[in-house]
Amino acid sequence: GAVRAALRTLCLAALLGALGAGGTELTLELPDSAQRCFHQELESGIKFTLDYQVISGGHYDVDCYVEDPNGKTIYQETKKQYDSFSHHTEVKGVYTFCFGNEFSTFSHKIVYFDFQVGDEPPILPDMNNRVTALTQMESACVTIHEMLNAVIDSQTHYRLREAQDRSRAEELNGRVSYWSVGETLILFVVSIGQVMLLKSFFTEKRPSSGGA
Repeated sequence: GAVRAALRTLCLAALLGALGAGGTELTLELPDSAQRCFHQELESGIKFTLDYQVISGGHYDVDCYVEDPNGKTIYQETKKQYDSFSHHTEVKGVYTFCFGNEFSTFSHKIVYFDFQVGDEPPILPDMNNRVTALTQMESACVTIHEMLNAVIDSQTHYRLREAQDRSRAEELNGRVSYWSVGETLILFVVSIGQVMLLKSFFTEKRPSSGGA
C-alpha cells in the first residue's frame, strides 16, 4: 500500500510537470501588408525555442526573424509555412521576434507560435546530481513523463493540422459554391438565348405594303 501510494504520488508529479511546462502559446491574426512583433527579456546563457506554423491564409507562408538586444539578426526566414528555431542567449536584454506578411496584398494569415524559455526542470529532486541509478519506480515515472510530453506535442501537432485542413476545406467549399452559382447563371443566360434564337426562326415576317 505504501509503495503504491508513493508510486501514485510520483506519477502525479510527472503528470503535473508535463502539463505545466513553461512557455507561451499564441494564435494571432496577421493582416495583409502587416507585421507583428513580440518582445521578451531574457538572461544570458538561457536556451529558448520558437516554433511557428501558418494555419490559414494565402499560400500558408509568412516571414519571420529574431533579433538579439544589440539588434543583430540571429534568425531570418521568408515565406515559410512552419519552422522551429532554438538558440542559447549570449547577452542579457530584450529579444524580439517578428512575423511579417508584407509580401501579401490581400491575404490575411492566422499564425500559431510556441515560445519556450529555459530547460524543463527535473521531475525528481536532485535528479541531475544523483550518482546512483534510478529505482524501478522512478524510472517508470520518468518514462511516463516523457510519454506525456510526447502526447502533448502530438496533440498540438494534430490540432494545428486539423485547423489547417478545416481552413482549406472551407476555402475549397467557397470556391465550389461560387463556381456553381456562376455555372447556374451561365446556363440560365444560354437557355434564354437559345429560346429567343429558336423563336426568331419560326416568326412569320409580314411583307411590307407599297403605295401605287
